[in-house]
Amino acid sequence: MGAVRDGPDETLEEQMQFEPDEVKAVITRMKRAHGHLATVIRMMEEGAECEDVLTQLAAVNKALSRSGYALVATGLQHCLTNGSPDGADMKKMEKLFLSLA
Repeated sequence: MGAVRDGPDETLEEQMQFEPDEVKAVITRMKRAHGHLATVIRMMEEGAECEDVLTQLAAVNKALSRSGYALVATGLQHCLTNGSPDGADMKKMEKLFLSLA
């Protein structure tokens, strides 16, 4: 991702890009979920109890959902401070947020 330009000439796609420092916590959370998912896969390969696997899989799912919500929240903050006057940015972020539901 390139540097984000703020201003009237900024395209919607450029507005939707995130600076690395804005997503560092989200990336860390996703990496943790990735490791957790690897553990769930190993549990399945080793024949772990179904209840244990499903409990851990639910935790992975929740972690990924929270990562998505955090990313959308960052985007919403950006749209509120730098968005277009016609509200197109906010509508796109709302659509992305609802896609997580």
